[in-house]
Amino acid sequence: MGLRIERSDPDSPTARALLDALSETLAALTGDSGRSSFDASDVRGAGAAFVVAHSATGEAIGCGAYRPLQTGVAELKRMYAHSTGAGVGSALLAHLEQAAQADGYCEIWLETRRVNTRAVAFYLRHGYHEIANFGRYLGRPEAICLARTLTAETVRRQS
Repeated sequence: MGLRIERSDPDSPTARALLDALSETLAALTGDSGRSSFDASDVRGAGAAFVVAHSATGEAIGCGAYRPLQTGVAELKRMYAHSTGAGVGSALLAHLEQAAQADGYCEIWLETRRVNTRAVAFYLRHGYHEIANFGRYLGRPEAICLARTLTAETVRRQS
C-alpha cells in the first residue's frame, strides 16, 4: 500500500483540510460536524497524538488522534480516511492503538453517532464493544460509546 503515517500538528494546512472533510462528511450524515467536540490543544503534548496518513504518492488521505481521558484511558478523536484509501482506517487505528499503548494507556474509548453505521461496524470489527456513554455523551441517545482494551496481543494482531 505504501502508506506512511506520521505525527502532525492538527492546525497544519494538511490536517485542517482532512478535518474539514471529516466535518463535512459528518454534517451530511448526522447533522452535526463534530467540530464542537474537538479541541486541537487536547491532542498536543504528553499522552496525546494527532497523526496524518499519506499515500505512496504523498497525498494526505486520513487522520486520527487520541487524548488523555482518565488514568489508563485515551479517547480516540477525529478518525477519518478518504473513501479511496482502502485499508487506511484500519492502518490508522492500529497505529493510534500502538502509540496509545506506548504512552501507557490500557484502554481506548470513543464516541460516534448511532446513525453512522459504517463507523460503528468498523469499530466492532476491530474488537471494540459498546460501553455506557461517558462525559459529554451522557444522556445523549443518538451517541454510542465504544471501548477496546489494549494488550500486547490485541495490538500485535491488528498490525
